[in-house]
Amino acid sequence: MLVRGVALALGATLAALSALHVYWAVRGVGGGAAIPTRADGSPVLRPGVPTTLAVAALLALACLIVLGRAGAVSLPVPPAMLRVGTWGICFTFVARTIGDFRYAGIFRRVKGTPFARWDARLFTPLCAAMAAASAVVAWN
Repeated sequence: MLVRGVALALGATLAALSALHVYWAVRGVGGGAAIPTRADGSPVLRPGVPTTLAVAALLALACLIVLGRAGAVSLPVPPAMLRVGTWGICFTFVARTIGDFRYAGIFRRVKGTPFARWDARLFTPLCAAMAAASAVVAWN
């Protein structure tokens, strides 16, 4: 029961993040808090609409994998593949939590930018929580 609740919460979070990326693809990302920036304020990357929609699709797929692993949705995929997929999601969020050692993650060196503040307070802790939640779902 607990694992199913964790999976549902993680699935809802992944679905919300997917929807947010679709919104950004359609409306654009205002401000610099959602994009890593250098110390001078210039963006590290400029994701276009196709890239942002690809991230949205991957987040939606991750949502389906997690919900499928927990048995909340029925997918025509062997259970072992769902387990491996959920571990893949876990490791992806662990990697994002650790970061690139420069602009994002717990080992970021560039601090003081709007993105760095949001990354420290929300983005990295959320990724760590999603890594832990996906590990719980994958393990059980």
